[in-house]
Amino acid sequence: SIKKGDRVGIIGETGSGKSTLMDLIIGLIIPKSGNILIDGKFLHDKSNNLLQSWKSSIMHVPQNIYLIDSSIAENIAFGVSSEKVNLKKIKYAAKKAEIHEFIENLPNGYKTSVGENGVRLSGGQKQRIGIARALYNDVTIMVLDEATSSLDSKTERLIIDSIEKINKEITIIMIAHRLTSLKNCNRILEVKKGKVVEKNLFRKIK
Repeated sequence: SIKKGDRVGIIGETGSGKSTLMDLIIGLIIPKSGNILIDGKFLHDKSNNLLQSWKSSIMHVPQNIYLIDSSIAENIAFGVSSEKVNLKKIKYAAKKAEIHEFIENLPNGYKTSVGENGVRLSGGQKQRIGIARALYNDVTIMVLDEATSSLDSKTERLIIDSIEKINKEITIIMIAHRLTSLKNCNRILEVKKGKVVEKNLFRKIK
């Protein structure tokens, strides 16, 4: 059971079932047994049309961010029509993702082209744009799937601390290899051989 506003960390070895668990939560997989309930309603009950609205309320930030061959601003506001793009909101999201200063120092700022699939950016910069994209969209649930894995420890810490300052009503679920990435989570779940166990690992983090 995950409550609104929870910061949930998920750890586990490769192949333990972390990605499957996330796909179930997001609604990409229909469970073969049991059910997923959102506010007491069955997620996959076709009569209530819940699945589509549930998916639209979630922003998934994967390890490998998909970027279009366009400007940084358009990549942060990905999926938003050009006439509705809010530059002030883009900059706010970029500041939270610790990439605003880097963008401002580019010759063309937020109009800078990232190249095909972000070829002009480093892996860490691409991930920060992915996080800014999630913050730009008014979602109620953010899923960070190894989203800080390519960052150095200092930048990761800055981003994690920024994420902690996000609206407390946004639910955040983080999959990570490093326990330090989950230091701001109020709950940590370990996935092992397809089972989910809540663990008290905060002493190890500190």
